[in-house]
Amino acid sequence: MTNVESLQTAQESKALDATRADACYLALKARDARFDGRFFTGVTSTKIYCRPVCKVRAPKKENCRFFDHAAQAESAGFRPCLRCRPELAPQVLHWSTQDASAMLSQQAARLLDDPESWSHDEMNGQGAGVSIEKLSRRLGVSDRHVRRIFEAQFGVSPLQYLQTRRLLAAKQLLTDTDLPVTQIALSSGFSSVRRFNAAFVGHYKLNPTALRRAGGSRAMGLAGNVGAAQGATVRLGYRPPYDAAAMLAFLQKRAIGGVTVIDHAAAAGRAATIRTTLNLGNAGGVNCVNGVKGGVSNEGSDGSFGLVAEGAGGIGGIDGIRAGWLTASFDEANSQVLLTVSDSLLDALPLVIRRVRHWLDLDADPAAIHEVMHSRFPNGEGLRVPGCLDGFELAVRAVLGQQITVAAACTLAQRLVDKFGAPIKTPFADLTRLFPSADALAGASGDSLGSLGIVKQRQAAIVAIAQAVASGRIVLHAGADVPATMAALKALPGIGDWTAHYIAMRALRWPDAFPAGDVALHKALGVLGSKSAAKDVEAMSEDWKPWRSYAVVRAWATL
Repeated sequence: MTNVESLQTAQESKALDATRADACYLALKARDARFDGRFFTGVTSTKIYCRPVCKVRAPKKENCRFFDHAAQAESAGFRPCLRCRPELAPQVLHWSTQDASAMLSQQAARLLDDPESWSHDEMNGQGAGVSIEKLSRRLGVSDRHVRRIFEAQFGVSPLQYLQTRRLLAAKQLLTDTDLPVTQIALSSGFSSVRRFNAAFVGHYKLNPTALRRAGGSRAMGLAGNVGAAQGATVRLGYRPPYDAAAMLAFLQKRAIGGVTVIDHAAAAGRAATIRTTLNLGNAGGVNCVNGVKGGVSNEGSDGSFGLVAEGAGGIGGIDGIRAGWLTASFDEANSQVLLTVSDSLLDALPLVIRRVRHWLDLDADPAAIHEVMHSRFPNGEGLRVPGCLDGFELAVRAVLGQQITVAAACTLAQRLVDKFGAPIKTPFADLTRLFPSADALAGASGDSLGSLGIVKQRQAAIVAIAQAVASGRIVLHAGADVPATMAALKALPGIGDWTAHYIAMRALRWPDAFPAGDVALHKALGVLGSKSAAKDVEAMSEDWKPWRSYAVVRAWATL
């Protein structure tokens, strides 16, 4: 490239940056929630960075710097706003199917984002369980290559990115819960309070306890929510439009009695709410921090609620478990979900928040998805891909749903819960059971499953999945390696392409999953009865990459 060409390229780049800055400033002035999390604004006069939806008076444009990620703003010396709270913003989930470096760096970011991978051992003096060495081994490239492509993509090092994610998670716990600082430090991936305090003060120039005093506590502003008397309530942002009614209808159609309840209370002046029980260890790969060995007591002297112990061996044969309940209410006026989590799950709150964000697909970017989908599916911009809280439960239910209706599959799932699900005591009369653990179903006999109406082929598949998850050979959450996990699933008896793609779509959160053999999909796309229906819809789907999961949901919605 000549000097003239280089100068021209640099000038074009500056022009693009200026155009983008103009667009960001307009979104900031409008407080447009559609751009929440897509950029952050650093204000040079205050050295604070904000979300586009911040309600403070808009700063002068000449005092604004715009960043794609919170980590970039913090690396540039800006501190998070205590009013709009950047930790509440939805994340941006970029997917590429062409640029190999972008694909690799984005996969690295997803691994660093995931609290499933955080632990309390040392990482290069930082205290997290994900080192650059481990990350590079997982990605199959060298340490140097990971650093180079990550910095080129995100403008910060992997360690800077991870540090920001952990500190923002801690900031949310400090502001919204009454958890002890020691517990917050461990839950956020730090090995000690000393390291946590040093990192927090170094980044934010504020002691954690001082931030808690400045931000108030969970008793301020959130105490009026269902269940807030027990547990803690946090806010989770999302980008509109969001079709909450469609999400709730999808989940209600598949709800299991005693496990999940949908309360459409909007007519009574209250927000629609989902209540459910949760066993965090069921998807595999979760360490039990401060977990209870040999079962969990029922209602304690402080009025808290937990699991009802079943014998000396714990529930479902698990030595240490972490389980409880949660509620999620849609605050559509503010593009937020109010999440209340039981006390028994508070020490894993970053992980619970992550699971809920995946469950309700709160990090989706409707504008980017609709840009790909609008020609074939002009309606449905607010539709999201429903995920799950428990990847093992989703996998079992996918097996139960093979070649039968949703209603029939729910009947089988209800019988499975009634027979194998552990009881749990909650403040809600309609939440009484957990979905069966992997350990419980790994040892289930053919007779016990057959008595529920489950055919032999499905019995073998359920036991095989349970054994694989219980042993750790397969993990079923968004941090899992998608191709490897799908291959491992299809190697199990009774698991075919449709089941693997359905699990990838909802449990592994792969936005390009596409169950081409789905009969309902064939009907929606007008190829039902064709001898080559699967190939026909596969060919159609090429135009919808990398968001084919959203195409599936939009197609289903037309039926």
